[in-house]
Amino acid sequence: MPKGLRAQDFPTDQVNTTGLAVTDTTATVGILHSITGTMAISETGSVQAEKLAIAQINAQGGILGRQIDFIQEDGASDWPTFAEKARKLLINDRVPAVMGCWTSASRKAVLPIFEQQNGFLYYPTFYEGLEESPNVIYTGQEATQQIIAGLDWVMREKGAESFYLIGSDYIWPRTSNKIARIHIEKNGKQVVGEDYFPLEHTQFNSTINRIRLQRPDVIYAIVVGGSNVAFYRQLKAAGIDLTREAPTLLTISVTEDEILGIGGDNIEGAYACMKYFQSLDNPNNEAFVAAFKEMWGSDIVIGDVTQAAYLGPWLWKAAVERAGSFDVDKVREASPGIELDTAPEGYVKVHDNHHLWSRTRVGRANAEGQYDVVYETADLIEPNPFPEGYQ
Repeated sequence: MPKGLRAQDFPTDQVNTTGLAVTDTTATVGILHSITGTMAISETGSVQAEKLAIAQINAQGGILGRQIDFIQEDGASDWPTFAEKARKLLINDRVPAVMGCWTSASRKAVLPIFEQQNGFLYYPTFYEGLEESPNVIYTGQEATQQIIAGLDWVMREKGAESFYLIGSDYIWPRTSNKIARIHIEKNGKQVVGEDYFPLEHTQFNSTINRIRLQRPDVIYAIVVGGSNVAFYRQLKAAGIDLTREAPTLLTISVTEDEILGIGGDNIEGAYACMKYFQSLDNPNNEAFVAAFKEMWGSDIVIGDVTQAAYLGPWLWKAAVERAGSFDVDKVREASPGIELDTAPEGYVKVHDNHHLWSRTRVGRANAEGQYDVVYETADLIEPNPFPEGYQ
């Protein structure tokens, strides 16, 4: 281990002045995701990615000479459970950082606890924006990097004039579609329908019939969790062929993780706007995919949020080492400006607003369950969680 990163060079009473779960040999973080319930289809990959990152960090000598342990809790796809488990991790277990949550509902449920207890959360999911907390590092994209950028692409490349919005019934899809509607109408286009369904909903035939009647240029889909399996299979059964030019289906919620359950043949031709796809061709991603499959199996797939979750432990490591401390206040102060040139998506950097600079990409689903990248921005997009005119 390089000199300067040995535990004896960073005495515990100096790097842990607030009673956190850090000893002379270990530092214990929290992992908080749904591994049961409807969101498990989406969140399991995040857990796997975080465990891979921790294993790799430990193999390199850990952080400030300490091996990273973790306590894993199950949010069980239930927002009050997320709040309860967050309270346990911060108050009882005294973890210096938590890698966790997926839905905005779960993030909103735990946020007051992190702010009251001065915890530090690495949140991996693309989301609606309109939030900036000193106690959260947002490693996914916000609305300007995904929703607005994706709509600009489909209007420009597909000549889209009419949109049908569909989503699961909670804060992220509703707020995202509110932003989408504003942007669509600002550009002189039309929203011809908008529907929401409860989590775990499996009967989409009525809304599919309305889509067929309205004949939109774009189906803008923000269905989450296991409901995606039913939605895309029923779309295909109804004769809506996404491999044709019209309608175009653009999703911001279906990653390769969900396609594994949906089946590639049921979603082939759909487009997704995200910052990462498993098919990205760069050396960082090649190494990441190989390591992920070695740990979790050759048939495993990797989606956008899984990759963003992988960044969490690495960004925390970099901030702790820059701060020379595990104390939350010092790690927070050290976080803006942190750069990773080893990220599978490419280069990323933490903004002062705790979001990441990142590229926007569009992929088209193929029958093998992967996305073929058809577009990416030339430059990183600066995160702007509070875009003027969209709040």
